[in-house]
Amino acid sequence: MLAMVLEAPGTPLQLREVPVPVPGDNQVLIRIIACGVCRTDLHIMDGDLRSPKLPLIPGHEIVGVIVASGRDAGHFKAGDLAGVPWLAFTCGQCRYCRKGQENLCENALFTGYTVNGGYAEYVTAHAQYCFRIPPVYAAPEGAPLLCAGLIGYRSWRMIDPMAQYIGLYGFGAAAHILTQIARYAHKQIYAFTRKDDIGGQEFSLQLGTIWAGSSDQQPPVKLDAAIIFAPDGRLVPAALSSLDKGGQLVCAGIHMSDIPSFPYQLLWEERSVRSVANLTREDGELFFDIAAKATIQTTIERFKLSQANEALERLRSGLIKGAAVLVPDAQYQML
Repeated sequence: MLAMVLEAPGTPLQLREVPVPVPGDNQVLIRIIACGVCRTDLHIMDGDLRSPKLPLIPGHEIVGVIVASGRDAGHFKAGDLAGVPWLAFTCGQCRYCRKGQENLCENALFTGYTVNGGYAEYVTAHAQYCFRIPPVYAAPEGAPLLCAGLIGYRSWRMIDPMAQYIGLYGFGAAAHILTQIARYAHKQIYAFTRKDDIGGQEFSLQLGTIWAGSSDQQPPVKLDAAIIFAPDGRLVPAALSSLDKGGQLVCAGIHMSDIPSFPYQLLWEERSVRSVANLTREDGELFFDIAAKATIQTTIERFKLSQANEALERLRSGLIKGAAVLVPDAQYQML
């Protein structure tokens, strides 16, 4: 099969012919329909995340069709549609797993980071960590739901359900999905982008945000909560300054640059800051249920699998509207 392979951090991906993987007893073999391109993939390639399996096939926003199953793969069978997320495996035995915090598992494996991922034509995955995908999402448009959608929804779940005015800092793949969930829940979303990203601001307004501006601006109302998707630590003080008393700030990225010092006054009056780490299978089950009810539609830019480096550079430069998605070259013209 063809795959894009990372040989070492700081180097471009290489197109390689590699063997089709063989599923283990608890695994399934999936023919990939599409794989989303995530900013986490950039952090892996740039060496910000320092413990990748090498050589590595990146990619953790995978939709596909099961073509083979191990003998203990359980409820999946050949022909079923499946989605593969970032969380690839947990031990079930460590103190975090025993507390129901499998997203913090001490022995977890992660798709496209510590095990091979979806920048390929086929992938194996532990069956218990795959999600059933409705037919409507068995397409390139479904791929971003497997990380941008899931991590956005986990961040959403951390916010007080009574919050009404919510800011999103960084309007990319996750924010454009979460805005649709917010509209379904009758919340008001305020979008913050890079100073010169007029296109991103217009895109957010088209999706139903109440207001859009640059991250150095103050919104027209004090916010009940804010979520930072951009990996820029300088946004933490900026977002805190936009929060009302008791406001919540959630940092959704797996990596963020250093947070500069800020006066205690920004945190006072019971404002809070917390991070998001990975996801749980419960997040996924709840998310796909609400995604169907909210009829979420993603905006994507398609690339051939062999164009992965181009897609990553466009993402790095902020040129992707919505999400970038890779499609195996042989299927590209058919989808």
